[in-house]
Amino acid sequence: MTTSQKKLKELDELIDGIDTAMFTTRRHDGHLVSRPMATQKRVNEADLWFVTDADTHKLDELLMDPHVNCSYLNPKSREWVSVSGVARVSRDRKKIRELYKPDWKAWFGDEGGERDGGPGDPRLTLIFVDADSVVYMKNDKPRPVILWEVLKGMVTGAPPNIGEVRHIGGGELMD
Repeated sequence: MTTSQKKLKELDELIDGIDTAMFTTRRHDGHLVSRPMATQKRVNEADLWFVTDADTHKLDELLMDPHVNCSYLNPKSREWVSVSGVARVSRDRKKIRELYKPDWKAWFGDEGGERDGGPGDPRLTLIFVDADSVVYMKNDKPRPVILWEVLKGMVTGAPPNIGEVRHIGGGELMD
C-alpha cells in the first residue's frame, strides 16, 4: 500500500467513526457559518456527501460560493479531520431514491402529500463534496497515554504530543 493509499484509508476510518460534520459555507455578507450535518456512507460520486432541505439557506450560499469545509472531531481519541473542497448540489430524483435512507424522514417531517420525508419528497437535496485538501490528526496512542500527555503539557508548559498531523492534497486525492 502506498503512502497516499494508507493516508486515504486512515482518513476513511477516522470519518467513519464520527457521525456528524461541521459543514462550513460562506454567507452572502462574507462571514463563515457552520452547521452540523450527518455524513452519509461513501459513494463513488464524491468524497463526502450530505442530504439537506431544498429550502435551506446553505444552498443559496453554495450557489454564491461552492467552496466548503467539513470538520470532524472525535473527543475520545482527540483525532480530527478538516476537509476543504468544492460542493455540488443535486436534485436528481433518481439519485435521491437510490441513496435514500429511512432515517432521513426524521429530519424532514411529514407535511402531507409528497412532502412526507420519503424518497419522493421534493425537499430532499443532495450535496456532494469533492475534496481539494485534507488535514487530519491520527492518534495511535491509548486514551490513558493521551490524558498523560495533556496533563504533562499543563505542568511543563510544553505542547502535548497526542498524535501526528497529516496532509492529503492534490494528486493524492485522485488515487
